[in-house]
Amino acid sequence: MKNKIAVIAIGGNSLIKDKQHQTVRDQYIAAKETCEHIVSMIKDGWNIAIGHGNGPQVGFILRRSELAAHELHEVPLDACGADSQGAIGYALQQNLHNEFKRLGIKRNAATVVTQVEVAADDPALLAPSKPIGSFMEEDQAKTKMEQNGWDMVEDAGRGWRRVVASPKPIRIVEEAAVKELLAAGIVVITVGGGGIPVVADENGFLKGIPAVIDKDFASSLLATNIGAELFIISTSVEKVALNFGKSNQTWLDQVTLKEIKNYLKEGIHFAKGSMAPKIQAAIEFLENGGKKVLITNPDNIEKAMAGETGTHITI
Repeated sequence: MKNKIAVIAIGGNSLIKDKQHQTVRDQYIAAKETCEHIVSMIKDGWNIAIGHGNGPQVGFILRRSELAAHELHEVPLDACGADSQGAIGYALQQNLHNEFKRLGIKRNAATVVTQVEVAADDPALLAPSKPIGSFMEEDQAKTKMEQNGWDMVEDAGRGWRRVVASPKPIRIVEEAAVKELLAAGIVVITVGGGGIPVVADENGFLKGIPAVIDKDFASSLLATNIGAELFIISTSVEKVALNFGKSNQTWLDQVTLKEIKNYLKEGIHFAKGSMAPKIQAAIEFLENGGKKVLITNPDNIEKAMAGETGTHITI
């Protein structure tokens, strides 16, 4: 019988748990814990593709580049994305390999450095809004704007910061390779950080651009295109809540597509920079033929798969 396919989008909390645990070794240990939960699904017969966040890691790469600029060339944002895909993929695939070895499972994992195409005329490209990199003084910011063409904004009295566009993904360039690897039973780590944003010219030639794609939107697109039955969004909370953090907070266990769309439309339940994109990604997957979305934290993946916790969104 053909194995079912699931896409798991793991958030930054799966790699960096707090400011005291940010080193490469800390991230590796955090990845190990997440991989243990993913392998439990593989033991149960699932073929898995893994997407992941990379926001903090790209921030670190940019900061190193800024600090070394007096001696070395600075690293463009698309290359930072590629660098982080490789490093995070390495941590995940090695931990998966070791867990397979420990349990006697004959499986392999591979990372695909993934480009994701966005529309050259996406309106988001004209309205940079995603803060990245470190804070700087106004004079530094103005120099960057003049010399590098960066868009900079003053951020709530904390200093000036670069902002980049966050366009919607329209095509996963390496999709065929991902499908072939999955068909061979290989666990695939892909669309890291939402993928490296690229645009195509009239002849189909690609070029990287300084932008950031939401990893949940890219993972949702991946899940749709590879025919996944299940899309798991692994985040920092065990369940999704209505009126999060308020006295009338209510946890969601089972919810339909129609209900979650209504909750999103109300505009009061899901924060723009955190839960709202996850809910939008879930809706897109279900509206494009997906069967089920599960939102929970890494520690509860097994319990959520057994129906004991998590937020389950269905048609």
